[in-house]
Amino acid sequence: MSRPKLLQTLAGALAVGLFFWADRTGLIPSLRALDPTWQADRLRMAPGIVVYLLFGIYWTVAARDRGADRTSEPAWSVLLHRTLVSVSLALILLPLPGLLTRLVPPSPALLVLGVAVELAGAALAVAARRHLGRNWSAEVRIAEGHELVRSGPYRRLRHPIYTGVLLMYLGLALAAGRVGSLLGLGLVVVAYLRKVGLEERLLQQTFGAAFTDYRRGSWALVPPLY
Repeated sequence: MSRPKLLQTLAGALAVGLFFWADRTGLIPSLRALDPTWQADRLRMAPGIVVYLLFGIYWTVAARDRGADRTSEPAWSVLLHRTLVSVSLALILLPLPGLLTRLVPPSPALLVLGVAVELAGAALAVAARRHLGRNWSAEVRIAEGHELVRSGPYRRLRHPIYTGVLLMYLGLALAAGRVGSLLGLGLVVVAYLRKVGLEERLLQQTFGAAFTDYRRGSWALVPPLY
């Protein structure tokens, strides 16, 4: 991963940490006045946030192993995706005015379920990343010597990394349990469906009949939904 991308990841993790520190020390007391349950929610969300940050650190390190680009997604498209994902995360994690209504009551069982779903998504994404090897990239692109990988999770899922990431967001949304978390989950699904469309068109152009055959025997994301 390039130095700007590494710094962006670290800055995001630092921003989250500073936000919760400011809340804990009373520098932003308006959050408690806005929603008295925020203190409890902050503690409930901590395990999911830790999983998310650890996954981000692994992804940053693993991203150093990638081949040179042959074709790549436009910069504006990459920026749009990152913006949508960042807004989604804010909607899920932060107590935003007007989006505080609970969809489900807080419970230990729901928290455990959310973390379990998030861990399952992270494991799927890591396994898929290892099978992709140097073909992987954060952007939609074709690498030099790019191969159509059909092993491991790719035997049945064409986009297991995206599936895993969406499961991680689902886990966070389950633990949060608010209207905002549902909106954030919906937005991140839209972001990744857009990315799937871009990638499928590029793979079709690159691999032709081989990709057409692959599509017939696989699911894009989560069987049997898509």
